[in-house]
Amino acid sequence: MTYALGVDIGGTKVATVIIDKSGGILNRSEVISIPTDKEKMFGQVIKSIEMVLEESSVQIEEINGIGVGIPGKVDRGKGIAVYQNNLPWRNFPIVNRLKDYFSIENIVIDNDVYMATFAEWKVSNLNTEDTFVYLTVSTGISCSIIHEGSFLRGNGFAGEIGLFPVLSKKSASGMKSLERVASGPAIQKRVEKLFEDQNLTTKDLFEKYKDGNMDAIILMKEVVDSIAYGIYSIICLLDPHKIVVGGGVINNNPFILDLIKESMKKHLIPEQLHSLEALRTSKLKENSGIIGAGLKGIEYLS
Repeated sequence: MTYALGVDIGGTKVATVIIDKSGGILNRSEVISIPTDKEKMFGQVIKSIEMVLEESSVQIEEINGIGVGIPGKVDRGKGIAVYQNNLPWRNFPIVNRLKDYFSIENIVIDNDVYMATFAEWKVSNLNTEDTFVYLTVSTGISCSIIHEGSFLRGNGFAGEIGLFPVLSKKSASGMKSLERVASGPAIQKRVEKLFEDQNLTTKDLFEKYKDGNMDAIILMKEVVDSIAYGIYSIICLLDPHKIVVGGGVINNNPFILDLIKESMKKHLIPEQLHSLEALRTSKLKENSGIIGAGLKGIEYLS
C-alpha cells in the first residue's frame, strides 16, 4: 500500500494527515502555530507529523513521500519557504530540514492554494485538456489554475485575484482590492464598524442577513457583487470548464454561491451563461489543502 503525509501549515495551526493513494485520510493531527519564532514554528510542524504517526498503524518506513502546503511564496525547486506574511520564515529551507529530521527523501512543497487546487482538480473528473480554476475566499482571496493537466503559474505570481480592484463605496477612489472587501477578516472589520460591536464576526453578518436586517443585506450585496465581479474576470480571461469556490467563508456558508450566481447574471452575455453551471462549491471543504499536499507527496514518486 502507498501512503504519504500531507502537511498544511498556516498562521493559526499546522495540520497533518496520513493518506492512501486514493486520497483517503487514515489519521489526522492538529497543533497550534507559533508564528513568533522560526525554530519553534518548525518544531510545531515536527510535532504535528510525529503525533499523526504515533496515532497510526502506518510506520515511518511505509511513508513514500511528504507534501507540504505553505502560504505565501515558495521556491519549489530548492524547497525553501521564501516569504509568508503570517509565519516567521524568510528563506527557510524547510525541505532539507524535514529530510534531515525524518530521513525521507521524497518531500515536495507548494503554495497552500495550489495544493488545494490540485486536490479539487483530482476529484473533479475533468478531461486532461480542460481548464480548471479553484478560488478560495478565506483569510485571503486567491485562485489557482490547472490547464491541460498542468498548473498555470505565469511568472510566479499568477492567480492573485485578491489584488483585483472592485467597486467600493467606502474607498475615496471608489475602488478597493477584492481581498479588502470580501475576505473573512475584511468582512469582520466591516461588520464590527457597521454595528459598532467588536465582538461580532463574519458569522454574525450571515445570521443578520438571514434574519432580514437591512444593513446586513446591503453589506452582503457588496461582498457578493465583488466576488461575482472577480469570478467574472476569470471567466472573461479563461472561460474555464469548471470553477470551484472554497475557503472558510464559502465552505461555512454555501448559500452564498447562489447569490454569486445571481449577481453574475448581470455581467454574463449569452455565450457565457454556461459558466453558471461550471461554478461549484468545494467537494473537499476544509480538507482540500491537506489532501492535495498528501497527493503531491505520492505523485512525487511518479
